[in-house]
Amino acid sequence: MTGDLDLMPSDTPVQLIDPSGRATGREGFAVPGDAALLRAYGALVAARRLNDQAYALVRQGRLAVYPSSHGQEACQVAAAQVLDDEDWLFPTYRDTAAIVARGVDPVEALVLLKGDWHSGYDPYAKKVAPQATPLATQLPHAVGVAHAARLRGESTVVMALCGDGGTSEGDFHEALNFAAVFRAPVVFFVQNNEYAISVPLSRQTAAPSIAHKGVGYGVPGERVDGNDVAALLAVLGDAVARARAGEGPQLVEAHTYRIQAHTNADDATRYRRDEEVAAWAGRDPILRMGAYLREHDLLTDEQATAYAEAADEVASHTRDGLNTDVSPRPDDLFDHVYARRTPQLKEQAAMLADELAREVAR
Repeated sequence: MTGDLDLMPSDTPVQLIDPSGRATGREGFAVPGDAALLRAYGALVAARRLNDQAYALVRQGRLAVYPSSHGQEACQVAAAQVLDDEDWLFPTYRDTAAIVARGVDPVEALVLLKGDWHSGYDPYAKKVAPQATPLATQLPHAVGVAHAARLRGESTVVMALCGDGGTSEGDFHEALNFAAVFRAPVVFFVQNNEYAISVPLSRQTAAPSIAHKGVGYGVPGERVDGNDVAALLAVLGDAVARARAGEGPQLVEAHTYRIQAHTNADDATRYRRDEEVAAWAGRDPILRMGAYLREHDLLTDEQATAYAEAADEVASHTRDGLNTDVSPRPDDLFDHVYARRTPQLKEQAAMLADELAREVAR
């Protein structure tokens, strides 16, 4: 069944715009239209501002933890932008910017990272699955949604995100195998940012690239410059189109870099050098896209200011929304374990209620 498929990824990552903002050209892929690029640029600016605001909220004690995607914003924006309304996004803990780019309120998107007991948003409203903190566990779920959509005759495509560290988990391989066998319309999008917390890619795999891993399962793979939003839109858009056309799952690996630490609890200086970070900072996706747009007279100072102001409004909304204290309801612990409380849950709820009542009476 897979004999006629070209499963091998490109020898080098697809790049359409170089770090200086100049078009490079790449056979088989074209730079997206002006409107798509401007939309992406505005979303990049908003994503960067959201990352900065979230980090500030951690320092203020308003978020428990925040895994920043600073430097990876092009991956986040493109993953959301290539999807249609009926498609699904399955994010990881680092994909808050993608969730927001999909249309979810940033305050709702950050509730989980604040330490609440639920994801904060209705997954069905924007077709965004809850963020997954365990590595790669969302991937089999994504395949299940894609397979169900195919059985129902729907045109839905699922975008399943993970990091390079997630590809070391069994769930990644099981998901690829299941998706390939049943030709599920899912795009596996790996954001290879060089490190799984402190473990470099060289200590995770000896394969030529992560995209090559699809070969063993009969899944076509492609590599793309993860800091080139134009290339990402083109490559991911092509992968989504192939999946929607019934060609089964696709695997895309984006080569990017996590500029900030793994989370606010991580000391990245223990496992990487400042020179390495500085080199990648020079490949900033926002500066690259901005340079291209200005070179082609597509971005004026007024437009750039408008994008920055819109991003500030998102940050202000996020800050105000999370700058509130929540009064927890202890009874919530027992309400969503099962559809109806079991006898054991009823007993536990009664014990807690009794303890709280005695505490108040003291």
